[in-house]
Amino acid sequence: MNELEQKLILEIADDELVLGWRDSEWTGIAPMLEEDVAFSSIAQNEIGHARALYELVARELGTTADELAFDRSPDEYRCAPIVELRLLDWAQTIARHYLYEEADAIRLERLKRSDDPEIAGLAAKIDREEAYHRIHAQMWFDRLQGEPRFAAALAELRPQAAVLLDSELRGAHTPELPELWNEMTMVRRSQPAGTKW
Repeated sequence: MNELEQKLILEIADDELVLGWRDSEWTGIAPMLEEDVAFSSIAQNEIGHARALYELVARELGTTADELAFDRSPDEYRCAPIVELRLLDWAQTIARHYLYEEADAIRLERLKRSDDPEIAGLAAKIDREEAYHRIHAQMWFDRLQGEPRFAAALAELRPQAAVLLDSELRGAHTPELPELWNEMTMVRRSQPAGTKW
């Protein structure tokens, strides 16, 4: 794994972890019961993908996936600000979902072309699972297309989605990340160092 691939994989892993947490916030409050199930499933997939990607990088860095996911400070995460946002508006959530899946497909294609067969193989596996996310996002895009709130959400979030494809644009995090980080790491931080899970 070269340095560029390591950086890209860590960025994607951080995006997937944080977005998985954000998507899970719709469980129990989505506008339809089937969306409670769908978004819960998508969130679980994203977090599972994050774990698999963290494991690749962790071996290179001599650490563990859990340490990468939960033992870094918020400013050490390389996630894009768009995934950090706590969006409680369904139109905004679907706009992010659609834009994220568009960008994620491009990133996975890059990884699938890696000379490292382990990276390429994992990217292909993740991409097959992400196909469901893209179908779901497209279904909602088609359903909401023409709705003013959805059009406004797409226009607002599209510039932030560009960060997903350009590492140089990643920089400052939103003020929402530290609060989410506290929630994500609360249990781990409550235990003595070295606790085996």
